[in-house]
Amino acid sequence: GLPELRHTEAEAAAELQRLIIAREQLEAEERRLEESRRELETRLAHIGQDTEREEGLRAEAREAVRRLGEERAAIESARTGESAAAAEAENRLRAAAGAVAALDLKLAGLTREVAEAETRREALMRAAAELEERIARLAARVQEFAGQRDRLEAEAAAPAVVEAETEAERARLALQSVCADAEAAEAAWEHAETARARAEDSERAAQTALAKVEAEETALARLLETGGPNLWPPLIDAVAVDVGYEAALGAALGEDLSAPTDEAAPVRWRTLPPLADAPALPEGATPLSRFVRAPPALQRRLAQIGVVADAEEGHALSALLGPGQRLISRDGGLWRWDGFTAAAGAPTPAAIRLEQRNRLKAVRATLAEVRAVFAAARSEADSARAGALAAHQSERNARAALQAAEAAHGRARDAALELRQKTAEQSSRLAALADQVRAVEGDLAEARAAAKRVAEEIAGLTDPRAARARLEKIREDLALARAEERERQAACDALSRAAAERLRRLDDIARESASWESRENNASAQIAELALRRTAAEDEQTRLADRPAEIAQQRRSLMGAIEASEIRRRAAADRLALAENALGLADKALRAAESLLAEGREERIRAEGLLEQAKVAAQALVERVAERLDAPPERLAEIAGIEEGDEIPDLAEVEKKIERLQRERETMGPVNLRAEQEADELTRQIETMRTERADLVAAIDKLRRGIQELNREGRDRLLKSFQDVDKHFQQLFTRLFGGGRAHLALVESDDPLEAGLEVMASPPGKRLQTLSLLSGGEQALTALALLFGVFLTNPAPICVLDEVDAPLDDANVDRFCTLLEEISGSGGTRFLVVTHHRMTMARMDRLFGVTMQERGVSQLVSVDLQKAEELRDSVLAA
Repeated sequence: GLPELRHTEAEAAAELQRLIIAREQLEAEERRLEESRRELETRLAHIGQDTEREEGLRAEAREAVRRLGEERAAIESARTGESAAAAEAENRLRAAAGAVAALDLKLAGLTREVAEAETRREALMRAAAELEERIARLAARVQEFAGQRDRLEAEAAAPAVVEAETEAERARLALQSVCADAEAAEAAWEHAETARARAEDSERAAQTALAKVEAEETALARLLETGGPNLWPPLIDAVAVDVGYEAALGAALGEDLSAPTDEAAPVRWRTLPPLADAPALPEGATPLSRFVRAPPALQRRLAQIGVVADAEEGHALSALLGPGQRLISRDGGLWRWDGFTAAAGAPTPAAIRLEQRNRLKAVRATLAEVRAVFAAARSEADSARAGALAAHQSERNARAALQAAEAAHGRARDAALELRQKTAEQSSRLAALADQVRAVEGDLAEARAAAKRVAEEIAGLTDPRAARARLEKIREDLALARAEERERQAACDALSRAAAERLRRLDDIARESASWESRENNASAQIAELALRRTAAEDEQTRLADRPAEIAQQRRSLMGAIEASEIRRRAAADRLALAENALGLADKALRAAESLLAEGREERIRAEGLLEQAKVAAQALVERVAERLDAPPERLAEIAGIEEGDEIPDLAEVEKKIERLQRERETMGPVNLRAEQEADELTRQIETMRTERADLVAAIDKLRRGIQELNREGRDRLLKSFQDVDKHFQQLFTRLFGGGRAHLALVESDDPLEAGLEVMASPPGKRLQTLSLLSGGEQALTALALLFGVFLTNPAPICVLDEVDAPLDDANVDRFCTLLEEISGSGGTRFLVVTHHRMTMARMDRLFGVTMQERGVSQLVSVDLQKAEELRDSVLAA
């Protein structure tokens, strides 16, 4: 039957797909084996290089250990007798220091005597010289006053003031000219800056447009990628369609466009020659091949597909289609020769891909134009920036010239003002000059008399040359003694430095020897590890050597199975197509018979409906009679007193009589026939409500007991957690502050669940007080202690600390970082610290930061400090 054929065809297709997937898996495994083989070869080469390097390091370490041992022996030999030499040098230094002290004492006494004598002589000589100088100065002043009087009299009529004022005017005019040039240069610079800003805005706009087009081109190119070079490219990648006909081609060919033309592909397009007797398309339909450029394999298909203007034309021409022909509209409508019709709807994947390809071409054409516009905008911006830079330099030069002109004008103006003041002063100075000359002449006579008296005292002093000769001899002896003392001090210091240097070198040799021995051991361990890795890699290489042959054999088997499965699938598809055609004919006959059957059923249903309606109406009348008269319809005549054969009364009169009787009954009032039943219902409701009330009271009591139990357990847990947190808080407070004391207190209520929390703290040197009375840094440290106390009580996997070290000084930051390292090391918590403090950043394991190397583009950077320290240690060790 048809279901069995469909099931057979589906099984054949599934088997074929499974075989194709198995072949692709074999190919992927083959590629992985090749990559593994190359990776093993590379790994073996690296292992060999690492082994050679470690051998060299081990030999180098052994040589360094030997060399350091020889140096240690030489230093130990040199240290023999250094204590005796140092003691001898100390004794010689003390003797030289004693000689120097004795000569210093003798020199000081003689120096004091000579100094007193020379002080007296020098005082007299200085007084005589001063008097001589005063006499000469007074005589010179007399002559100077005379010259000044002559110069003042000569300068009274000099034209220097006029020349200075002329020079000041010339400087003012030059200043005005330079000021105008500076203003022009500043205006030119502002204009150039405006042009630069506009050019840069144009450049940024062009760059934005270029980035947008490049992003669209990259996105479309990625969407249209078909995979690696080892896959079969689909036929759609070789098809070009005019703009606007993508939906038509997608509706006409659909998923067939995804098949390749490669002869090795299991599902493919074959290139066949054009049909010699191909039927012509209906008149009015344009062949799709006019709007599509495709490989020859599609020519037969495209030649039998016509394009119509709209759905009406397609519907009209669809009856004229020959076998294999079809019509399509630009919006995706389809009419096939066998009557299959598809209305225009959503684009097919093939149509979307074709539209994307056409859009990619248009975008690439636009990309060249946008790049040219961006290049022109960048060139214009560069020119504008160069112009702005030149204008700025010109403005700076003009401003410098303006400053120089202002300075020159100021100097000329000051010079003219000074000359005018000097001219005004000259008249007053001439008047006072005569008085000064008379006073100086009197001082000159007095100075000459004092100089005569000092000369007589100097003649009565003794000659100091003998005392000076003795003093010079003692100074020479003292210089020799001090030189000897310095030599002995230098020798003593040299012995001390040599001894200290030997000790320091011995310590360095010990550390270096330990370091080199450690490196030798590490190199040996690394060589052994590399040998094990080489053995494992060679074993892996041997295991992978035989796998390619097995894969090739499996591929050959799969290719044969794929061909056989493809033959079976085609045969099943052919049988299924024949069965579906026969099923279509049988369906047409069935639909005609079902149409006649439906018409007969509808007629019968209408008759049954009328009959049922009449039965319902009669039954309603029977029910009304039974409800009102409590009698069957057959007794109606008897109840009405109508004998058989009597005339039936008038209907209107009967209805009036019935209405009158009904009104009389209604005036009697209603009769509650359900009173007893309603009383029973209310009794039951009351009993139910009493039962529910008892249940609610019991539930309330149970709920209260539960709340009390929860409160009791909550108080116990809260007090226990509070004690743990308080304990950790006290320990951490003392540690962070380096002393002091603190604790937590529950206030405002005896019930822990309703009480408030107060932090009491006493830093070192302060009294116990609340947290709000502490300083900013103390509050921060106290809050950190409380935070970490809670954290130690109930740790979490991640903790974020944002600028907690901002109010702390360097010492407290160091305590905070140490505590942070201990908590993170003792538990599984990872801390993320947001900070700007250099000490905190230096103590972290990894640093993350944000930099903006380009304007508007932020980039995340990170530094692993542990790896940086390891790299530094390895470089220093090497």
